[in-house]
Amino acid sequence: MHMNFSADELAFEQKVAAFVSENLPADIKDKVDRGIELTREEVRRWMEILGQKGWAATNWDKKDGGPGFTIAEKFLAEDAIFMNGAPKMVHFGTRMVGPVLLAFGTDAQKAKYVPKILTSEEVWCQGYSEPQAGSDLAQLQCSAELDGDEYVVNGTKIWTTSAHCADRMFALVRTSKEARKQEGITCLLIDLKAPGVEIRPIITLDGKHVFNQEFFDNVRVPVSDRIGEEGDGWKIAKFLLGHERSNATYVSMNKRNLRKLKEIMADQRADGERLADDPGFVRKLADLEQDMLATTTMAMRQLAAASADKPVGAEASIMKLRVMDAYKQCHELMMEAGAYYAQPFERGHIRGEANTEWVGPDYLYRMSPDYFESRAMSIAGGSHEIQKDILAKRALGL
Repeated sequence: MHMNFSADELAFEQKVAAFVSENLPADIKDKVDRGIELTREEVRRWMEILGQKGWAATNWDKKDGGPGFTIAEKFLAEDAIFMNGAPKMVHFGTRMVGPVLLAFGTDAQKAKYVPKILTSEEVWCQGYSEPQAGSDLAQLQCSAELDGDEYVVNGTKIWTTSAHCADRMFALVRTSKEARKQEGITCLLIDLKAPGVEIRPIITLDGKHVFNQEFFDNVRVPVSDRIGEEGDGWKIAKFLLGHERSNATYVSMNKRNLRKLKEIMADQRADGERLADDPGFVRKLADLEQDMLATTTMAMRQLAAASADKPVGAEASIMKLRVMDAYKQCHELMMEAGAYYAQPFERGHIRGEANTEWVGPDYLYRMSPDYFESRAMSIAGGSHEIQKDILAKRALGL
């Protein structure tokens, strides 16, 4: 594998970029550029535009209903979409539950759910974490008891990203307390509009509504919406988390953040000089760019492995560690570049509700909340400590 793209591949990248420029709604692009939170309707509107083009699942093969991009095209499409101002999609359907359905689902389940995932008609969220079960999913307690041809689900899930935008949840639930903790877990597909489901928003300190907590009160789920056999949840979860942690989306997001950092460096000054001319700051930028180049190479390798139907192994944990560290480092440099102007915090600006002008360059109001959010990336999707344990066991044999 090499990182040099052909003329045809670069032409493809330009085609994707042109599509985004022509079809990304101006109001959504403006919000993304300014760091303002999108509404549920805006998120779904962009997803449906990509779905209608057939590009919602750029990572899917043609035989599965995807666009059938080559390895290079998969990478370039994602890069062109993000670098031209598109928002991050709610990708649980295309990046997680979709691959699970293709690998473990019945023909009836694929026929029922896959087409609506590909068009973004149905949006999914992930029901894993609970108040007492975060990175250690073996501790989860949300229960599902079999009653005829239905499961009755009771309990709660928490820190659920974009549940308020979703129609359905793929959830890990406990169906047995008798066996080993991992063996008593089952994967169910839950309709979030079903009776007994309550979704409560969790508003973070920056005023954003990304996370939610869900409460299930005797929610009935057909056995036909169980993935695999009862007790297969742990095996399915490991398969799915490999796809989540090897997700290359943040590689492109990092590149977009790097571009913003360079714009700030060209605009901000220290001791009368531009930051772009400060040797110390330029050295930090060079270190960051090297890290990002390494993660780009890793992402291409993992795309190649996935395209060859090879399992996602411990390298997914390496990817998760390195990409999120670069994400955090970039936001640290943005904060440093913005200096005093990046320190104030007013949640009204993040939600597009402020009626006052920002003191200093207006792009800096997002630096403080974005920085603190980046700190959480060492926890989201499995904490760094858990990833290092995985590498110690699976890669180093410790």
